[in-house]
Amino acid sequence: MRPVKHLEKGLTYIAAGAFNAIRSVNQFKPNPSFTPKWADKPILKSWQKSKPTLGFPRQTDSLCPNCVIEAREEILSGSRDVSTLINENVGEIKAQIIERDGQVWMIKDCPKHGHFEDMMAMDSKFLQHIESLFPGRDMQSHNDEKLHNHGSSTIKYGRGAVLTVDLTNRCNMMCDPCFMDANQVGFVHELSMEDVKEILDNAIQIKPRRQMSVQYSGGEPTLSPYFLDAVRYARKVGYNSVQAATNGIEFAKSKEFCREAAEAGLRFVYLQFDGIGNDANSHRQIGNLFDVKLRAINNLHEAGVDIILVTTLVNGINNDQVGSIIRFALENPKKISFIAFQPVSFTGRDELITEQRRLQQRYTLAHLAHDVKGQVGITEPTRDWFPLSLMGAFADFADVVHGPESEWGQVSCGCHPNCGVGTAVMVNKETKEMAPVPQFLNIQGLVTDMQHITDTNRGKWFSNIMMGLALLKNYNPYGAPESLTLKGILMKFDKSFGLSGKDYGKVGPDRTIEDIEKRRKDPWNFLFIAGMWFQDLFNYDFRRTEMCIIPYGTQEGEISFCAYNTGIGWRNIIEKMHMTATLTKWYEEHGRHEIFAGGKKVSLGTAEHSLVLDAEAVAKGRQTDLDEAGVAKNAREEKLRAREEAKKKAEHDRMAALYRQHVLKEPAPELATGLQIQGLRKSAPKPESEPEPTVN
Repeated sequence: MRPVKHLEKGLTYIAAGAFNAIRSVNQFKPNPSFTPKWADKPILKSWQKSKPTLGFPRQTDSLCPNCVIEAREEILSGSRDVSTLINENVGEIKAQIIERDGQVWMIKDCPKHGHFEDMMAMDSKFLQHIESLFPGRDMQSHNDEKLHNHGSSTIKYGRGAVLTVDLTNRCNMMCDPCFMDANQVGFVHELSMEDVKEILDNAIQIKPRRQMSVQYSGGEPTLSPYFLDAVRYARKVGYNSVQAATNGIEFAKSKEFCREAAEAGLRFVYLQFDGIGNDANSHRQIGNLFDVKLRAINNLHEAGVDIILVTTLVNGINNDQVGSIIRFALENPKKISFIAFQPVSFTGRDELITEQRRLQQRYTLAHLAHDVKGQVGITEPTRDWFPLSLMGAFADFADVVHGPESEWGQVSCGCHPNCGVGTAVMVNKETKEMAPVPQFLNIQGLVTDMQHITDTNRGKWFSNIMMGLALLKNYNPYGAPESLTLKGILMKFDKSFGLSGKDYGKVGPDRTIEDIEKRRKDPWNFLFIAGMWFQDLFNYDFRRTEMCIIPYGTQEGEISFCAYNTGIGWRNIIEKMHMTATLTKWYEEHGRHEIFAGGKKVSLGTAEHSLVLDAEAVAKGRQTDLDEAGVAKNAREEKLRAREEAKKKAEHDRMAALYRQHVLKEPAPELATGLQIQGLRKSAPKPESEPEPTVN
C-alpha cells in the first residue's frame, strides 16, 4: 500500500473534526430557503419532505388486473367514455404489502375476480434497507394543470428526470416480451414533427423547471422520418440531454447515421442488451443480434455518443447473464459507463400471462442485488445498494450552490424506493483497476452531511468548502483502488455537478466533438449499475405512480411511465385516439419496412469492432431453466401449449364418451332440449355490418 493512503487517512480525521466543529455552530439559525427562478415555491429543507407509507405490512391502492382489462376494452370499443379514467377510480382495489417467509408480497382481493398475489422482493431485508434510505419526495408539481390531469394516475411530485416521447409504434423487431406490443396492435401511431414540438414546448414550461433529458422511444424511434429533426429540436429548446431507446439495428448498419445523430445532438443511447453472445440474445429471434449490439456500440462511441446498456431481466431466460454483462462493461470502461437492468414487467404482449409462468419468471430488484453478488462478487446487497432517490440529495445540494438566479434546477431522481436502486463501481479506464464506490465512500454518511449543508444554506463557497470536508470525512482510502487519489474523487464530483465552474467539456446544446473528447480524458470511470422496475397489473402501486420520474410526453399530456404502459392502459387508449393510419392504409402509402424475426440475420456489411470479449461468456449457451421446469418462455409458446392441451382434452373426452357408450353401454347424452333450441332461434339477428369502434 502506498504511503499516500496513510496520509489521506490522516486527512480524513482532520476533515471530520473540522466538519463536526463547524456543524455544531452552523446548525443554529440556518438561513431560510430561497425561491429560485425555476420554481414558484421555496426549495424544501430535508425535514420538510414528505414520504409515502413505507415498511411492511402496509396498505396501498392497487388495481384488479381483470377489471382494468375489461374497462379498457369498453373504452376502446366506444361503449365507455375515456373521461371515467379521470373522474372515477376505475379498477382500483386495496392491496396489502406483507412479509412472508423472508420475502415481500403484494396480496389483494377483488369482489368480482377474486384473489391475486405477487412477489415484491425475494429478500425482505434488502427492501427494508432500500426503503430506510429514502430521503423524501421532491416539491409538489405545480404550474401544470393542463398536462397533469389523469385522475388517480396523475403525477403529483417533482418534475421528473427523463421525458419519454414515443416517436412511433413501428419496430423492426418482434420481441417477446414487449411492453408496448409493437407491430401487433393493427394500426400505426406516429408523431408528426408538429406533435413533437408541441409536446417538448409544453413540457419545458412546467415548474419546477428542473433540467430534464428527453428520451425518444417507441417502437423503434430511428424508424421515424423525424428522428434527427426531433433530436435537433430538443437540444435547441434547452433539454439537458437527448437520448434514444433503441435496439441498435440502424446504428449498427451505418456509421454515417451515427455521425448524423451525434451532430444533431444525440448524447446517450439506451441500447437493448440482453446478454453476451448470440445464444444469450436468441429469445429476440434474430440470428446475429449480439453482433448487432457490438457493432452499434463501436459505431456510436466513435461518433461521440455515450452508451447505456439496457437489459430486460426475465427469471429463467437471461438472469444468468447479469455477471457476464457487468464484466463486459468492466472490460470496456472507455465505452460503457452505465448499465440499466430492468426486471420484466408483465404488460403489453405479456399482460395475459398465466399465473404459473408469471411466478416462475418474476424477477425483483432484490434478485438483481443478490445476482450481482453471486455472479460477480463485488457488492453486498445491504451495504452497497441504495434507492435511486438518494441521488436527490445531491441535486438539492447543487440547487443551493447554484443559487436563486439559476434558470434551471438540477435533475432529481425522486422516485419511490421500490421503483429503482443502484450501486456504482470506480474503474480505471487504462489499468481496469476497480472497487465498489460504497467500499471507499460512506454514501449514507455523505448524504446526511450533505443534507445538513443544504439545510443551513450558507451560500456557494461556504457550501463547497463544507462539501469538500464532507467528502474527506466519509472517504476510506484503504477501500479505494490503489491508484485513486483524493484529487480524482473531488474532480469526479465537481465534473458531475459543475460546482466550481471549471471547464471539463461542455454538455449543452453547443457541445462539440472536442468537448466530448475532453470529458473522455478523465482516467476514471463511474460504472453505474442501476435497477429500474416498472410496474404491471399484478404489483401496481399508486404511491409509486404519483412520484414518477419518467413521464411520457403524449398528445394527451404527461403520464407516468407505469400508468401509460400498464395500469389502466393509457397507451392503448391514446394511441387509438390519435391513430395515424390502419396498417393496411399505411402499407399502401409507405410500403412495408423490414422486420427481423424468426432467426433472420441483420445485414451488417462487417461485424468488426474494438470491444474486449470474454470468449467463454460468448460461447455459453442459452439459459435452460424454464425448459427443465417445463414452463413456457413467452406468450406465443403459452398459446401453442394451451392449444395442444385443448386438443388432447378433446380427444380424451371423445374416447371417454366412446368407452362409456360401447363398453359400459351407457346411453348417449342428449345434446340439447327443444326449449333450448327454440330459445336460440329467438335470438336477435346480428347486423350485417357494424361501425368501426371509436374512442370518445
